[in-house]
Amino acid sequence: MIARHTIYVDGVWVASTGTGTLPVVDATTEQTMGTIPEGTRADVDAAVAAARTAFPGWAATSAEERAESCTRIAEGLGARMDEIATLVTREVGMVKPLSMFIQAGLPCSSFSAVAAVVRDFPFEEEVGNSLVVREPVGVVGCITPWNYPLHQIAAKVAFALGAGCTVVVKPSELAPLTAFVLAEVIDEVGLPAGVFNLVTGLGPVVGEAIAAHPLVDMVSFTGSTRAGKRVAELASQRVARVSLELGGKSANVILEDADLERAVSDGVGKAFLNSGQTCSALTRMLVPRSKLAQAEEVARRTAEAYTPGDPFAEGSRLGPVASQAQWDRVQGYIEKGIEEGATLVTGGTGKPDGLSTGYFVKPTVFSDVRTGMTIAQEEIFGPVLSILPYDSEDEAVEIANDSVYGLAGGVWAGTRERAVEVARRIRTGQVEINGGAFNPGAPFGGYKQSGFGRELGRHGFEEFLEVKSLQL
Repeated sequence: MIARHTIYVDGVWVASTGTGTLPVVDATTEQTMGTIPEGTRADVDAAVAAARTAFPGWAATSAEERAESCTRIAEGLGARMDEIATLVTREVGMVKPLSMFIQAGLPCSSFSAVAAVVRDFPFEEEVGNSLVVREPVGVVGCITPWNYPLHQIAAKVAFALGAGCTVVVKPSELAPLTAFVLAEVIDEVGLPAGVFNLVTGLGPVVGEAIAAHPLVDMVSFTGSTRAGKRVAELASQRVARVSLELGGKSANVILEDADLERAVSDGVGKAFLNSGQTCSALTRMLVPRSKLAQAEEVARRTAEAYTPGDPFAEGSRLGPVASQAQWDRVQGYIEKGIEEGATLVTGGTGKPDGLSTGYFVKPTVFSDVRTGMTIAQEEIFGPVLSILPYDSEDEAVEIANDSVYGLAGGVWAGTRERAVEVARRIRTGQVEINGGAFNPGAPFGGYKQSGFGRELGRHGFEEFLEVKSLQL
């Protein structure tokens, strides 16, 4: 049992002004694995005040000092990777080997990467008779989700700190424990008091207090589109800057001349990553109608090889989803797919055989899905893939763009040139070309209701900077 009794404000661990606690549940055992303080609006006030006081001094530090601090944070996280991966596997359900690489590895990468960005960034440039300078935006409220808990925190905090901003972090109450690890590392590194602050609690209380706070200059939010709209609404009342990374329903377009076996098997993996709990998951697979039966067979075979089981056990390829509420949500979508007439290729409702405990979902593939079906339009956030047939390349592009979301996508073709040509027609923030690997140095973010703003790399760094012109 991991009992966290304090929050981190102004450089010290302090008790919340509230008396409540929130449980953290192990996704595999369904047992309470820890507790955290149920923070209050007064806690947010104290954290924001500390961040506001610390801002001028931190903003005035040299780029080299900030880069060195981020490097030391990366090293501190690196020393605790196994602990981080274990916590996230228990909270979220990702199998442990992947958690080591992704859930623990990517946060280290973010802090290391921002150090390089800071050292090379042109904070000043001359434009005609003007000196254009880039300055930190100020106090940043970081509100983060449960599916990649520490990675999403690091993607905001590392780049905000590198830019010279101070931060107040509110992690998801479903998967908050690695945020405390980060706070401990930052405390050991010795950042000035108030530069980093951590307040745990519920979204409607702590999250809304951050979004509405008059002394928070920017809110960086990752989560559902519904919650993102609320954050934007609150922040807009004081014309605060907002960055939103929201939902997705990404299309994976497999063209006629693609290597179908390779494309479909890779696509199933991209849909099932983290038990499908990935905003950029390629959950709509578009295939030529003439190859639908072949694609179904490859998808079935691949999906059935994703063995559900204890995410710490050798041989498990698919852990549970994160909570009972998420399990219920995914079951509802599977039922909806069946009701609306999609062909169930494999999987279905209920828990996998032999896994009565834990929030396990059968790896599920639907085929002959039409773009108007619920499972083709709404984000499921579970291991559920929809295969949609098309009759022409233009129709494939039309189907890919028939979504309120625009976060990610994929295109497979016989040549990279042809895949890139089609990818340029897809209105999303990123597109994989023939299975191209995720690049943590490239900008990440979406079009349409997937949000606005970018994270990671130089583009993500620039989100935390204001631009000022000095006319000489």
